[in-house]
Amino acid sequence: MTNYREILRLRSLGVNNKQIAESMGIARQTVITVLQRAASLELDWREMEALSDRELAMKLYPPGDGKLAYKMPDYGYVHKELARPGVTQQLLWFEYYEQCRAAGEIPYQLTQFKKYYREYAVKTKATMSVNRKPGVLMEVDWAGQTAYIVDADTGEVANAYIFVAALPYSGYAYAEAFTLRDQEAWITAHVNAFSFYGGAPRILVPDNLKTGVIKNTKTEVILNRAYQDMAEHYSIAVIPARARKPKDKATVEGVVGIVSSFILAAIRDQTFFTLKELNEVIKERLHVLNHKPFQKKDSSRAQMFLEERASLSPLPKNAFELASWKTAKVAFNYHIEVDSRFYSVPHEYIKRQVDVRVTRNMVEVFFEGLRICSHIRLYDRKDRYSTQDSHMPPNHQKYIQWNGERFRNWAAKIGPQTTVVVESILAGYKVEQQGYRSCVALLKLSESYGPQRLEAACGKALFYTPRPNYKYVQAILKTGQDALEPCAPTPVPVSGFTRGADYYGRGRA
Repeated sequence: MTNYREILRLRSLGVNNKQIAESMGIARQTVITVLQRAASLELDWREMEALSDRELAMKLYPPGDGKLAYKMPDYGYVHKELARPGVTQQLLWFEYYEQCRAAGEIPYQLTQFKKYYREYAVKTKATMSVNRKPGVLMEVDWAGQTAYIVDADTGEVANAYIFVAALPYSGYAYAEAFTLRDQEAWITAHVNAFSFYGGAPRILVPDNLKTGVIKNTKTEVILNRAYQDMAEHYSIAVIPARARKPKDKATVEGVVGIVSSFILAAIRDQTFFTLKELNEVIKERLHVLNHKPFQKKDSSRAQMFLEERASLSPLPKNAFELASWKTAKVAFNYHIEVDSRFYSVPHEYIKRQVDVRVTRNMVEVFFEGLRICSHIRLYDRKDRYSTQDSHMPPNHQKYIQWNGERFRNWAAKIGPQTTVVVESILAGYKVEQQGYRSCVALLKLSESYGPQRLEAACGKALFYTPRPNYKYVQAILKTGQDALEPCAPTPVPVSGFTRGADYYGRGRA
């Protein structure tokens, strides 16, 4: 299914149709059609951002709408005619447009006409020039050569991987060492690079590493979820380089080679005991590299970057925070579980599958691409529930199947000891509904062990503690302790096995 939300988001950032199509791996005509559809409905991005993915799709394309069939130009003829003096693509498109209208066929627009010609030109080995504009692109990659860090205690040598970024317009370079090439290092490197440049580009061109790109084919581009979040945070479009096409990120490929020789080779005989020491030296050498004059230009990377900096987009107030994603099902008590902590969700989503974004400080819940609530992440062992009053139904009898009275009645059918344990569980929470999960688990033990054993286990638990929980009762049933009668501790014998002073002859002459 076409990601209409991403098309509209990128367009709201000023990304042109071609770049949107390349970023998402879809045809440019699809982008044009979606944007024209949104314009005809007089919707803007702020209105559509509040809709879920399904609502947005239904808004743009109600059931029953069909797709138009466009006439494909004869690009063999187009390619041949372009070799003639004075003939341009716009002239040939105009002729093609008039022919389609005369024949009652639907023509492509000029942008799509040019796109298909470029694809044809690539097949015929034609070359195309690359226009580099300030502040538009940033290319990123890992260097093939590594540095090394020595453990001061053991002498063990570990690899340090070098992240490299470059702005094609100025060639201004950034490099940083990491001990791993995982998701956290990849995202952190980008955030630090944006901070180094003092702004963000409009387009990122990475390689096809799994930490950034899950799938990149002619028909589809799927980004890693965390990488996509980072791009949205900085209002950036991501257009991955094609597989085995180093020219797609030629600038950073060149900078990687320069970093390998000018920085890594230059410090090959130095010993570093910490990552901080290594990065400080890399920073010094990087400063020299960026201010070193070009061989064929009367300027340096740093001088050209002064012109480019103003074209970069301003950074958000807060730096991007790496997040992990998981799916969860909203329980009958309108809570979801994240790392043994429970967070409330509006009761309308009970039994629905939701996406959960977890950062160091926040837990955000999404349904069909729309955020429905957020919580401050819990770490305190005692405070395991985060419940917002607005998420509770006004009448639990009306909206959910379970309630405290039902648990009490269920427990009473098993026995008085079980009833006391259920009352203890419900009283142990600030909000009674937070104890429903434990009550269900406790009472369902009767299905596995039988009502008689559950009643005996609850009595056994109450003998040792006035406030037993579910796990306490479960442990008694698993070990069979419910079948044993409680007994008082065995007294310690007075005599024991210790030999007294008389044994050793104390007091004898």
